[in-house]
Amino acid sequence: MTSTAPQEGRRERKKRETRLRISDIATGLFLDRGFDAVTIAEIAEAADVSANTVYNYFPTKEDLFFDRAEEVIDRPSRFVRERLPGQSAADAVLGRLRAEIEDRSVYAGMMEGYDAFMRCIHGAPSLLARMMLMQYRTAERLTETLAEETGDDPEDPMPQLVAGELVHISNQLFRGATRAIAAGMSPEQAALAALGKLDTYEGLVSERFLKYAVRPG
Repeated sequence: MTSTAPQEGRRERKKRETRLRISDIATGLFLDRGFDAVTIAEIAEAADVSANTVYNYFPTKEDLFFDRAEEVIDRPSRFVRERLPGQSAADAVLGRLRAEIEDRSVYAGMMEGYDAFMRCIHGAPSLLARMMLMQYRTAERLTETLAEETGDDPEDPMPQLVAGELVHISNQLFRGATRAIAAGMSPEQAALAALGKLDTYEGLVSERFLKYAVRPG
């Protein structure tokens, strides 16, 4: 079968590679010296580009640090949109979260050294503020997705409440994992602790929550 997906041109490929190189170099500098101590001019020099080029790809330093923000914000909504027939919103999001914990995924905060990334965030007020904004936008996006998927009335509180709960438990497990690893726990131990918390959480919430937004089979 012939693919109908558009082929990436040479110009687009070079732009993607330049963006990735700038991001990788900046991340190394941030983790080594701290977010506030690194300037855009230093990043540009290290990446062998102009400061204007850095700003063309990343309007702010925070955008440079959280270079995959849009992907992160859309992840729970994507899991809901891609859920299988008979699967609820909670099944989709919590099931993927469980799989990421078991796989020691970076999205679950399970990778060795990820605590350095979080220390960098906690050492910079502007990064903490941006992270909180991303969490808010994640819940907001998921609320919109649930309302679209279910056809619920805009005044119905269920999409917002379910979205808030799913984003909250995801954030709780992520923070718990990074703190545990920073305290010396192995990723394997942190994963077991996170899975135990997830089991407890699923035992506490109602069946209505767990079976909300089931995709028709």
